[in-house]
Amino acid sequence: MVPPLSFSPSLALASLSGEADAEWARAGAEHAGAAFLGGIALDADSRAAARELVERDRNEFLPDDPLAFIDRQLEALADVPIQPAFNVRSATAEPVAQAARVCRDHEAYLEINAHCRQDELCIVGCGETLLQDGPRLTDYVDQAASTGATVGVKVRAEVPGIDLPDLARSLELAGADFIHVDAMDTESVIADVVDATDLFVIANNGVRDEDTVHEYLEYGADAVSVGRPSDNPAVLARVGAAVDRKPGLETI
Repeated sequence: MVPPLSFSPSLALASLSGEADAEWARAGAEHAGAAFLGGIALDADSRAAARELVERDRNEFLPDDPLAFIDRQLEALADVPIQPAFNVRSATAEPVAQAARVCRDHEAYLEINAHCRQDELCIVGCGETLLQDGPRLTDYVDQAASTGATVGVKVRAEVPGIDLPDLARSLELAGADFIHVDAMDTESVIADVVDATDLFVIANNGVRDEDTVHEYLEYGADAVSVGRPSDNPAVLARVGAAVDRKPGLETI
Protein backbone atom coordinates (compact mmCIF):
# COMPACT_ATOMS: atom_id res chain seq x y z
CA MET A 1 0.00 0.00 0.00
CA VAL A 2 1.38 3.39 -1.02
CA PRO A 3 0.63 6.06 1.60
CA PRO A 4 -1.66 8.89 0.43
CA LEU A 5 1.14 11.37 -0.04
CA SER A 6 4.46 11.81 -1.79
CA PHE A 7 6.73 14.49 -3.14
CA SER A 8 9.32 14.55 -5.88
CA PRO A 9 12.23 14.57 -5.70
CA SER A 10 12.03 12.52 -2.53
CA LEU A 11 14.18 14.95 -0.58
CA ALA A 12 12.74 17.14 2.16
CA LEU A 13 14.17 20.15 3.91
CA ALA A 14 13.78 19.53 7.66
CA SER A 15 12.64 22.27 10.01
CA LEU A 16 15.19 24.51 11.75
CA SER A 17 13.90 26.53 14.69
CA GLY A 18 13.72 30.21 13.89
CA GLU A 19 15.23 29.74 10.44
CA ALA A 20 13.01 27.48 8.32
CA ASP A 21 10.61 29.99 6.77
CA ALA A 22 9.16 30.56 3.31
CA GLU A 23 12.30 32.30 2.06
CA TRP A 24 14.39 29.33 3.20
CA ALA A 25 12.03 26.90 1.45
CA ARG A 26 12.09 28.93 -1.74
CA ALA A 27 15.88 28.89 -1.75
CA GLY A 28 15.95 25.08 -1.52
CA ALA A 29 13.15 24.36 -3.97
CA GLU A 30 15.53 23.73 -6.87
CA HIS A 31 16.71 20.51 -5.22
CA ALA A 32 13.99 19.42 -2.76
CA GLY A 33 10.46 18.14 -3.14
CA ALA A 34 9.17 19.22 0.28
CA ALA A 35 10.00 21.75 2.97
CA PHE A 36 9.06 21.48 6.63
CA LEU A 37 8.81 25.02 7.94
CA GLY A 38 9.04 25.80 11.65
CA GLY A 39 9.08 24.56 14.25
CA ILE A 40 6.72 27.02 15.77
CA ALA A 41 5.28 27.10 19.27
CA LEU A 42 1.49 27.40 19.28
CA ASP A 43 0.11 27.65 22.81
CA ALA A 44 1.00 29.70 25.88
CA ASP A 45 3.25 27.13 27.53
CA SER A 46 5.21 26.22 24.41
CA ARG A 47 5.62 29.91 23.53
CA ALA A 48 6.93 30.64 27.03
CA ALA A 49 9.43 27.82 26.58
CA ALA A 50 10.46 29.21 23.19
CA ARG A 51 11.07 32.63 24.76
CA GLU A 52 13.36 30.99 27.32
CA LEU A 53 15.27 29.36 24.47
CA VAL A 54 15.71 32.74 22.80
CA GLU A 55 17.14 34.09 26.05
CA ARG A 56 19.94 31.54 25.75
CA ASP A 57 20.65 32.50 22.16
CA ARG A 58 18.59 29.99 20.20
CA ASN A 59 16.57 31.11 17.19
CA GLU A 60 12.81 30.74 17.52
CA PHE A 61 9.77 31.98 15.62
CA LEU A 62 7.67 34.02 18.07
CA PRO A 63 5.09 35.98 16.05
CA ASP A 64 2.20 37.59 17.91
CA ASP A 65 -0.24 35.22 16.19
CA PRO A 66 1.23 31.80 15.34
CA LEU A 67 -1.71 30.69 13.20
CA ALA A 68 -1.61 33.89 11.13
CA PHE A 69 2.14 33.38 10.74
CA ILE A 70 1.60 29.84 9.41
CA ASP A 71 -1.02 31.16 7.01
CA ARG A 72 1.25 33.95 5.71
CA GLN A 73 4.25 31.66 5.31
CA LEU A 74 2.29 29.06 3.38
CA GLU A 75 0.68 31.72 1.21
CA ALA A 76 4.17 32.97 0.36
CA LEU A 77 4.95 29.53 -1.09
CA ALA A 78 1.85 29.35 -3.31
CA ASP A 79 3.94 29.91 -6.45
CA VAL A 80 6.88 27.71 -5.42
CA PRO A 81 7.14 24.16 -6.84
CA ILE A 82 7.65 22.49 -3.48
CA GLN A 83 5.35 20.59 -1.11
CA PRO A 84 5.01 22.76 2.01
CA ALA A 85 4.67 21.45 5.55
CA PHE A 86 4.73 23.01 9.01
CA ASN A 87 6.33 21.56 12.13
CA VAL A 88 4.43 22.64 15.25
CA ARG A 89 4.92 22.38 19.01
CA SER A 90 2.19 22.59 21.60
CA ALA A 91 1.56 21.50 25.18
CA THR A 92 -2.15 21.14 24.36
CA ALA A 93 -4.01 19.49 21.50
CA GLU A 94 -6.50 22.10 20.30
CA PRO A 95 -3.93 24.52 18.83
CA VAL A 96 -2.50 21.63 16.83
CA ALA A 97 -5.93 21.01 15.31
CA GLN A 98 -6.24 24.72 14.55
CA ALA A 99 -2.88 24.71 12.80
CA ALA A 100 -3.93 21.59 10.89
CA ARG A 101 -6.91 23.47 9.47
CA VAL A 102 -4.62 26.22 8.20
CA CYS A 103 -2.30 23.65 6.64
CA ARG A 104 -5.24 21.79 5.10
CA ASP A 105 -6.47 24.98 3.42
CA HIS A 106 -3.05 25.45 1.82
CA GLU A 107 -2.69 21.75 0.90
CA ALA A 108 0.30 21.63 3.25
CA TYR A 109 1.30 18.85 5.63
CA LEU A 110 1.04 19.31 9.39
CA GLU A 111 3.93 17.81 11.35
CA ILE A 112 3.61 17.37 15.12
CA ASN A 113 6.92 17.87 16.88
CA ALA A 114 7.65 14.97 19.24
CA HIS A 115 11.35 15.38 18.64
CA CYS A 116 12.95 18.39 20.34
CA ARG A 117 14.75 17.61 23.57
CA GLN A 118 15.53 21.03 25.03
CA ASP A 119 14.68 21.08 28.74
CA GLU A 120 12.49 24.16 28.41
CA LEU A 121 10.21 22.40 25.92
CA CYS A 122 10.17 19.06 27.69
CA ILE A 123 9.22 20.61 31.02
CA VAL A 124 5.97 21.94 29.54
CA GLY A 125 5.18 18.68 27.75
CA CYS A 126 6.42 19.33 24.22
CA GLY A 127 8.96 17.59 22.05
CA GLU A 128 10.51 14.42 23.38
CA THR A 129 8.19 14.45 26.41
CA LEU A 130 5.28 14.14 24.02
CA LEU A 131 7.05 11.23 22.34
CA GLN A 132 7.14 9.50 25.72
CA ASP A 133 3.39 10.01 26.25
CA GLY A 134 1.86 7.80 23.56
CA PRO A 135 -1.82 8.37 24.45
CA ARG A 136 -1.43 12.15 24.39
CA LEU A 137 0.51 12.06 21.13
CA THR A 138 -2.08 9.85 19.44
CA ASP A 139 -4.79 12.25 20.66
CA TYR A 140 -2.93 15.11 18.97
CA VAL A 141 -2.79 13.08 15.76
CA ASP A 142 -6.46 12.14 15.98
CA GLN A 143 -7.60 15.73 16.47
CA ALA A 144 -5.36 17.05 13.71
CA ALA A 145 -6.29 14.30 11.25
CA SER A 146 -10.00 14.87 11.90
CA THR A 147 -9.66 18.25 10.16
CA GLY A 148 -8.85 16.52 6.87
CA ALA A 149 -5.22 17.65 6.91
CA THR A 150 -2.31 15.40 5.96
CA VAL A 151 -0.72 14.75 9.35
CA GLY A 152 2.56 13.28 10.51
CA VAL A 153 4.92 13.23 13.47
CA LYS A 154 8.63 14.04 13.82
CA VAL A 155 10.21 11.51 16.19
CA ARG A 156 13.63 10.60 17.50
CA ALA A 157 15.25 7.17 17.80
CA GLU A 158 17.22 6.00 20.82
CA VAL A 159 14.83 7.47 23.40
CA PRO A 160 14.80 5.12 26.43
CA GLY A 161 11.62 3.13 26.78
CA ILE A 162 10.27 4.02 23.33
CA ASP A 163 9.52 1.25 20.83
CA LEU A 164 9.31 3.28 17.62
CA PRO A 165 7.71 0.57 15.46
CA ASP A 166 5.01 0.05 18.08
CA LEU A 167 4.47 3.79 18.40
CA ALA A 168 4.30 4.12 14.62
CA ARG A 169 1.49 1.56 14.52
CA SER A 170 -0.43 3.59 17.11
CA LEU A 171 0.08 6.80 15.16
CA GLU A 172 -1.15 5.15 11.99
CA LEU A 173 -4.30 3.92 13.74
CA ALA A 174 -4.87 7.45 15.06
CA GLY A 175 -4.85 8.83 11.50
CA ALA A 176 -1.25 9.77 10.77
CA ASP A 177 -0.11 9.69 7.15
CA PHE A 178 3.65 9.93 7.65
CA ILE A 179 6.41 9.64 10.22
CA HIS A 180 9.64 11.64 10.07
CA VAL A 181 12.35 9.70 11.90
CA ASP A 182 15.57 11.20 13.23
CA ALA A 183 17.47 7.91 13.27
CA MET A 184 20.30 9.26 15.47
CA ASP A 185 22.99 6.53 15.31
CA THR A 186 20.58 3.66 14.61
CA GLU A 187 19.90 3.89 10.89
CA SER A 188 18.38 0.39 10.81
CA VAL A 189 15.43 1.63 12.88
CA ILE A 190 14.05 2.90 9.57
CA ALA A 191 13.59 -0.69 8.38
CA ASP A 192 11.81 -1.58 11.63
CA VAL A 193 9.35 1.28 11.21
CA VAL A 194 8.82 0.51 7.52
CA ASP A 195 8.05 -3.13 8.35
CA ALA A 196 5.61 -2.15 11.10
CA THR A 197 3.33 0.24 9.21
CA ASP A 198 2.10 1.61 5.91
CA LEU A 199 3.06 5.14 6.90
CA PHE A 200 5.12 7.22 4.51
CA VAL A 201 8.56 7.17 6.17
CA ILE A 202 10.99 10.08 5.93
CA ALA A 203 14.50 9.31 7.20
CA ASN A 204 16.58 12.03 8.82
CA ASN A 205 20.06 12.39 10.36
CA GLY A 206 23.40 12.55 8.64
CA VAL A 207 22.00 12.76 5.10
CA ARG A 208 24.88 14.35 3.22
CA ASP A 209 25.87 12.22 0.23
CA GLU A 210 25.05 9.25 -1.98
CA ASP A 211 26.10 6.65 0.56
CA THR A 212 23.89 7.98 3.35
CA VAL A 213 20.94 8.52 1.01
CA HIS A 214 21.12 5.00 -0.38
CA GLU A 215 21.52 3.44 3.06
CA TYR A 216 18.23 4.95 4.21
CA LEU A 217 16.46 4.12 0.97
CA GLU A 218 17.68 0.53 1.12
CA TYR A 219 16.17 0.31 4.59
CA GLY A 220 12.86 1.18 2.92
CA ALA A 221 12.48 4.91 3.54
CA ASP A 222 10.15 6.65 1.11
CA ALA A 223 12.15 9.87 1.35
CA VAL A 224 15.08 11.45 3.15
CA SER A 225 15.47 14.86 4.75
CA VAL A 226 18.32 17.28 5.31
CA GLY A 227 18.40 19.45 8.42
CA ARG A 228 21.29 21.74 9.35
CA PRO A 229 22.90 21.95 5.86
CA SER A 230 19.53 22.63 4.20
CA ASP A 231 20.75 26.12 3.30
CA ASN A 232 23.85 24.73 1.56
CA PRO A 233 23.17 24.41 -2.21
CA ALA A 234 26.13 22.09 -2.73
CA VAL A 235 24.84 19.58 -0.18
CA LEU A 236 21.30 19.79 -1.54
CA ALA A 237 22.48 19.25 -5.10
CA ARG A 238 24.54 16.22 -4.05
CA VAL A 239 21.71 14.67 -2.03
CA GLY A 240 19.10 15.44 -4.67
CA ALA A 241 21.21 13.77 -7.34
CA ALA A 242 21.65 10.71 -5.11
CA VAL A 243 17.90 10.43 -4.60
CA ASP A 244 17.32 10.68 -8.36
CA ARG A 245 19.85 7.91 -9.03
CA LYS A 246 18.25 5.41 -6.64
CA PRO A 247 16.44 2.75 -8.71
CA GLY A 248 13.02 1.67 -7.54
CA LEU A 249 12.24 4.70 -5.38
CA GLU A 250 8.49 5.11 -5.45
CA THR A 251 6.81 8.37 -6.32
CA ILE A 252 3.27 9.14 -7.30
